[in-house]
This record gives sequence, C-alpha cells and structure tokens, in this order.
Amino acid sequence: MNAMSPPRTDRFRTVFLSDLHLGTRGCRVDFLVDFLRRTDCERLYLVGDIIDGWRLRKSWYWDDAHNEVLRLVLRKARAGTEVIYIPGNHDEMFRTWLPMGLEIAGIRLLPEAIHTTADNRRLLVMHGDEFDSVVRYAKFLALLGDWAYTAALAFNRWFNAVRRRLGYPYWSLSAWLKRQVKEAVKAIDRFETALAAEARRRGLDGVVCGHIHHAEMREVGGVLYINDGDWVESCTALVEHADGRLELIDWAARQRLSFHTAPERSVPAVAA
Repeated sequence: MNAMSPPRTDRFRTVFLSDLHLGTRGCRVDFLVDFLRRTDCERLYLVGDIIDGWRLRKSWYWDDAHNEVLRLVLRKARAGTEVIYIPGNHDEMFRTWLPMGLEIAGIRLLPEAIHTTADNRRLLVMHGDEFDSVVRYAKFLALLGDWAYTAALAFNRWFNAVRRRLGYPYWSLSAWLKRQVKEAVKAIDRFETALAAEARRRGLDGVVCGHIHHAEMREVGGVLYINDGDWVESCTALVEHADGRLELIDWAARQRLSFHTAPERSVPAVAA
C-alpha cells in the first residue's frame, strides 16, 4: 500500500466497546479514533463507562479528539449502524433515563441486552459493575480506588512518552502492575465467575461485559465469558465476524507501527 492509499476498512457484523473513559487524560482517544475510522459494523454495542462522569464532575477535560469520537459514532448511526448504549458506573447519570426508553440521535439506551450471534448463540451484554461488590456496597472505596488508579495512569502517560521517544510501541504499565497483584487476580476471577453464572442462570450461552479493564475470552463453567477490555490500558474491542466467530482485537498491538511515532492528539477532522 502506497502512502496515498486510503486506510483499509475492516467490516464486522458486530463490535463491542467499553470503558472508553472519555473525559479523562488516560483515554487513548487517538487509538480509538483510528479504530472507529478503520472499522464498520452492522451493530455497535457501547458497553458502559463510555463517558467518565466521575472525572468530569471533578475537573473538565474534553478536547477536539473527544468530539471526533462522538462524531464518528453518530455518523455510524446515521449510516445505518444499530448503536446500543448500556451505561456503566462511571456514566451512571444516563441510567436515570433508562425507564424512558430513550433513543438519542439513533443511539438506544438500554440497561442490558441479549445479542444473538450469526451462529445463533445468545449472549448477555452488560457493563458488569452490578457484580462488583466494591462498587455496589462501598462506593467510597471505589472512589478512593479511582483516585489511586488515576495517579497510576498519569505515571503511565509519562512512562509511554519516554518509550515513544525511544521508538518503542505503547505498553500499559498499570495493566502489568494489576496482573502482578495476587488479590487483583483473585478479584478478576470472582468477577468472571459471577458474570458467567448469571448468564447460565438465564439459560444463555455467554456474557459480554467490561468494567474491570481486563480483556478475556474463555469458558467458565460451560458458559462463554468475554470481557471486551478498555481504551485506557489495553485498547481492545470484541468483534463478531459475519459467520458468528468472535475475536478480541488488541488495536494498539495490531497498529503499533502506526502509533509510536504519531502525536497522541493528532486527530484531524474528517468530512461527514
């Protein structure tokens, strides 16, 4: 492909995205814009924590790249993509609108969804914070954890700035640290088991969720558990191909040659 060729567009039956955390400096909005520009789908699930209301209430951060993300999602909706938004705990302000059954600019707000794949598997789609005991029963601790996590992300930005200058691709220090903490690993396992059990209780084939920023696809007790990850640490998405095959895509790894030399906020506008 020469320098003047347009970027290749990947086409999927369904795309699942969660934990974008728009409104925070930790959001890899440059990677996200690139993903949205280079992919097309029949159905797009936004599986919670898309806009970080917790952070925006404390301090406002919203640049042109954030606007570009919204514009690209709205353009997909106008072009015929079915867009379903399932709020999470960081964008819980939208949950008050759920009883109204609102559809805004072609985007439907739902508390959860049942997705049927092309090969007839039925998947529960939910953010997952309902099964996080810290968020449900001790919100103060959750907010304290959010503060500590934000500090780790700030360090992560400086860390990757050095890596970029040295010619290395993006790498999430905070994600690596999380995996090293034994109790965090146990908590992830309990979360996965609880979500899979809920899908099994409802007679479904699997569950798709977000919330814990840990991309994973595996069987848990005979049920398919899938976490589509996030766009702060891992920059991952779950996609469904035309035949129903499900795949986790690590966009940062897949496009690493495109990113390590590019400015983080180099997101020129594109005509609608």
